[in-house]
Amino acid sequence: MPPEPLAPDSEIRPGLRRLLRDLDDTVPVTVHDGRLDVMARNAAATEILGPLSSAGRYRRNIVHQGFTATVRHLLGDEGAHRYARWATAELRSAMCRYPDDEHLRSLLAELSATSATFRSHWAQGEVTAGRSAVKHLCHPTRGWLAFQSEMLHDAERDHWIVIYAPAG
Repeated sequence: MPPEPLAPDSEIRPGLRRLLRDLDDTVPVTVHDGRLDVMARNAAATEILGPLSSAGRYRRNIVHQGFTATVRHLLGDEGAHRYARWATAELRSAMCRYPDDEHLRSLLAELSATSATFRSHWAQGEVTAGRSAVKHLCHPTRGWLAFQSEMLHDAERDHWIVIYAPAG
């Protein structure tokens, strides 16, 4: 078995970029790397998730986003709690894969210093395995929408593809 990479690949496969573009108007899709930073998302994902914050060192990080007021508005109180728990466990998992990564270490330090909710979840010691879930998202004009989210892994590049299919 080859050794773990020191960092996730910084380039998205051309075929995956094409998939994102081809699904622009129909299925929301996001791609994040093993550091949990959003690398790309299509127009449909931006439409349901809203724009990424334009400020801050961790503006593209899905763990950091889990501890913002924006996620509470998007997911509601219960959904935001589940997301924060999942995001904390994802950070622990990423830090196991990349123990010397300064970006992840500084993210851990910032969240530990600024969020009591994060500290509470971190103390639980969970490492996530959940890759499939029904998510309820509050759209600004269409109200609550339900999606079946599925996370697919490109192990070679340590990229995660999240597909949001309309639920049921």
